[in-house]
Amino acid sequence: DEVEAVKWFRKAAEQGIADAQANLGWMYYRGQGVPQDEVEAVKWFRKAAEQGIARAQWGLGEMYYKGEGVEKDYAESAKWYRKAEQGEDLFVGLLAQNQLGKMYYKGQGVPKNYVEAVKRWRGLAEQGDAEAQNNLGDMYYKGQGVPKNYVEAVKWWREAAEQGDADAQYNLGLTYYRGQGVPKNFIESYAWFLLAKANGIEESRKVISRLENSLLKTRRLTAEQMEKGQARAAALHRLIEQKSAE
Repeated sequence: DEVEAVKWFRKAAEQGIADAQANLGWMYYRGQGVPQDEVEAVKWFRKAAEQGIARAQWGLGEMYYKGEGVEKDYAESAKWYRKAEQGEDLFVGLLAQNQLGKMYYKGQGVPKNYVEAVKRWRGLAEQGDAEAQNNLGDMYYKGQGVPKNYVEAVKWWREAAEQGDADAQYNLGLTYYRGQGVPKNFIESYAWFLLAKANGIEESRKVISRLENSLLKTRRLTAEQMEKGQARAAALHRLIEQKSAE
């Protein structure tokens, strides 16, 4: 009973119990047991955050980042994300780490710093986070915060792509098409583009259309090879599903 939960969270929160304050903040944020109220959510997040509760620090960082319940303020957002990153809650720390990576990359509330972005994304990537793996691949591909290295870019894109990350699948399609970090392979390129297309990457639809027309006209990809590419995409899809089920 969410209404009953709010009642008890409020009693404890008003007595200064930090966990209850954080819980009450999330109830207001989600509109569970109370009407949704972002200003009230911020109020309770702040009380808990100031007592060191990482999930409240994360919540407060989110509110400042999005401008929900408070005026948007990237510097204040970064401050609370950083506190959450350094807290004892591992899961919340990883969320904050990823967000700080994006903020360092874009220069939001902190000076733009590709090295700091890489530092945070690498830690997440090594723990298997697909979004961070794709981001790290991008950094190696562009030479931002690390020396340009196509082989490393492909390594991290593959890690993410095999977890079903559509952006990484699209990036692998491009690298196989261009022969960057891997031998040029139109069948493999076609297979990864097909997966990215199936996962909703609109640009992949356009690329596949151009790829089919261009490669068929120049005979670099025969109809038989296209069938092999489709079969390869199906095999990769099964591999991804098996990994996600583990």
